[in-house]
Amino acid sequence: MTIYTETMTYDDGLDWIHQQLKFGIKPGIKRMQWMLEQLGNPQEAIKGIHVVGTNGKGSTVNYLKTIFMEAGYEVGTFTSPYIMDFRERITLNGHMISKEDLVALLEIVKPIAERLPLETGFEPATEFEIITTMMFLYFGRLHPVNIAIIEAGLGGTFDSTNVFHPLAVICTSIGLDHQDILGQDYLDIAAQKVGVLKEGVPFIFSETKAEVRQVFYDKAVQTHSQVYEFAKDFMVSGCSDNFTFNWQETQLTGLSLQMLGQHQVTNASLAIMCSLLLDEDYPLVSQEVIASGLSKAKWLGRTEMISSNVMIDGAHNKESVAALIDVLKNSFPHKNIHILFSAIKGKPIHQMLDQLDRIGSVTVTTFPFPKALDLDDYPQTYASVANFQDWLATCDTRSEKDLYVITGSLYFISQVRQYLVAKPCYNKTSETKDKKE
Repeated sequence: MTIYTETMTYDDGLDWIHQQLKFGIKPGIKRMQWMLEQLGNPQEAIKGIHVVGTNGKGSTVNYLKTIFMEAGYEVGTFTSPYIMDFRERITLNGHMISKEDLVALLEIVKPIAERLPLETGFEPATEFEIITTMMFLYFGRLHPVNIAIIEAGLGGTFDSTNVFHPLAVICTSIGLDHQDILGQDYLDIAAQKVGVLKEGVPFIFSETKAEVRQVFYDKAVQTHSQVYEFAKDFMVSGCSDNFTFNWQETQLTGLSLQMLGQHQVTNASLAIMCSLLLDEDYPLVSQEVIASGLSKAKWLGRTEMISSNVMIDGAHNKESVAALIDVLKNSFPHKNIHILFSAIKGKPIHQMLDQLDRIGSVTVTTFPFPKALDLDDYPQTYASVANFQDWLATCDTRSEKDLYVITGSLYFISQVRQYLVAKPCYNKTSETKDKKE
């Protein structure tokens, strides 16, 4: 193995990682396989859960994390994108990877990534491939964990994470997103997502579209996988502050979540089902542990109340906008809702804005990001503002009748949240402090 001998600082390492963004998105796992082979295939040592889907992946990962942590297990997670700090992408027991550990990983992975195009016929590794390689090295060798919960980046079959044999696969949902890469319809996207399913691995999913369900069941037959379908094999009743989970003879009652919305109840039920299925490997996960873990789960930037009347939510496609609207209708029925929206290129903004316009007054904006839509790209029928700071300056944060909702791209939400938590008039900063300790 090549040894990286220069002294690397955290900022130097982060700059180098971000420089790999210029290589874009390149579906395929051959580059990953080559890099991992140079490292002795650390991913083979990982016991983990693979979470795929269009929406709900991060929340489901978070529910699983808090459940297994509550049971006393050492838990690693891999998610994207980050909201406050790059190191959120790799966490250990709910804490971001340390700067020292990240540098240690880079000192091993960087030389291998630099060798890749020189010693093979492959193109250079992408940023996501490098981060994913670092994660597998961390949880597989440098800091082994009892369980790793790994969120796919884009799709499934050709995603960089699709190089390990999981204990279970969860698919949270199938929506029309990233169609330029994953396919133009639900069937194509479903086939990509379920492509991570391996021989004999149980498959847990939530999906109502008949054609998508068929794709899932066909794949499960090929891999001899047992299927657990939400609302068929296991089900829930109630809402996020009090719901019941049922599967065969097992019933969990009085469950509650901090995250709002019926879609979060569904996400939580997938985590419950998975936790119950893995009871032989993880006997400390009791029903009481599951209930306690779920009640503590939080996720930055998802229907998150930054203050008493300011919410941020990364509703970045039609399906997640619909989920947000459901939350607003059910949890804030008497509020005057004011919405600020910003998206990246390639999203169905006309349909997304039309949905939002039915629930409140909508203003559009842009933000400094390479793929961000320019103001001129939005329909001229909506009010617009040059930046989110100007819109926030007009908000009455003491009003009890108004609710201010900032939504759209998660990259947009990341910038907004970092700005808001630095302001003294917004009082919810504890989560950020906790994550940085």
